[in-house]
Amino acid sequence: MNIVVVGAGYAGAVAANRLAKKVTDARITVVNPRPDFVERVRLHEQLAGTGAAATPLSRVLGAGITARVAGVDKIGDGVVTLDDGDSLDFDHLFLAVGSTVDPLAGTIGVGTWEGAEQARAALGGLSGGAAVTVIGGGLTGIETAAEVAEARPELRVRLVGNEIGASLSAGGRRRVRTVLDRLGVQVVTDAVDAVEDGRVLLRSGAVLDTALTLWAVIGAVPPLAARSGLAVDADGRAVVDPSLRSVSDPRVFAIGDCAAVPGARMACATAAPQGAHAADTLVRMIAGREPRPYSMGYSGQALSLGRRNALVQTSRRDDSPLPISYAGRVAAFTKERVVRYAAWSARSGVSVWLPGPRA
Repeated sequence: MNIVVVGAGYAGAVAANRLAKKVTDARITVVNPRPDFVERVRLHEQLAGTGAAATPLSRVLGAGITARVAGVDKIGDGVVTLDDGDSLDFDHLFLAVGSTVDPLAGTIGVGTWEGAEQARAALGGLSGGAAVTVIGGGLTGIETAAEVAEARPELRVRLVGNEIGASLSAGGRRRVRTVLDRLGVQVVTDAVDAVEDGRVLLRSGAVLDTALTLWAVIGAVPPLAARSGLAVDADGRAVVDPSLRSVSDPRVFAIGDCAAVPGARMACATAAPQGAHAADTLVRMIAGREPRPYSMGYSGQALSLGRRNALVQTSRRDDSPLPISYAGRVAAFTKERVVRYAAWSARSGVSVWLPGPRA
């Protein structure tokens, strides 16, 4: 049996390693555009020079799994066509290409390995007093602004977004603003119309000077599913049935950010459980058993606010925030444990998650 996993992020790595333990006679090939497993939740550390986000796939994928460094042009009828002209046959395929960034002209998109490396090089060329503008008020933008401000206090760092920390509770947003203020991050609540000639043009008409502008809005999906003729939603995510199989081809599972799963948030906290569930579903199918519907619930979010601070926001299982949040060194310790667990999950194929919200 040939199993191909396209993408070696959290979802793909968990699925591959779990399958290697449970379907021992399968030939498992993981196709990834780079030879490393990238911890996306550490990319703000990578770009600021405070940490490393990449680990060789040879240290992440288990024995017997073949890693193929290549891009994928198309998924056809049981065949994966690679960008080097080669092809791979499959009996089952796991589509785990994640999400990407579609940066505004004049900006560097963070949230991808390539963007983080480009941003790191650009930051290294800035001198004291230069302005760094981070666009995007979500968790990626907050973490990026805080990390750069702490690592490079001689720079002028600002964060621009329509709303800062929209997924957090009111108390969580206040705590984030307090820490950003302490780090010297200027928060600008506005929309961005354009970035040109060292200026950020805001919807309000205001103009900000900038030496480096980082785009921290994640949400785009690689077009592989649509290009391959699989059913996708309006955002390009592969449409799946309750067990995470493509509604176009039951041999194909779609997991992680690239899958259109109702109620799912783009996060490693989502990707790992989906990878594990899809792997278990294939094991059940091989044994002639009926697949079970996928269901998971959330418990909260954790975001870094520099190396010595963080915020932990608790939530209901439907991902809506609870009033309870905490910041500080204890939160930073918790955040680091969460990140390490996610990496361990990818290496081990083990993922534990809450059941979904009650109807």
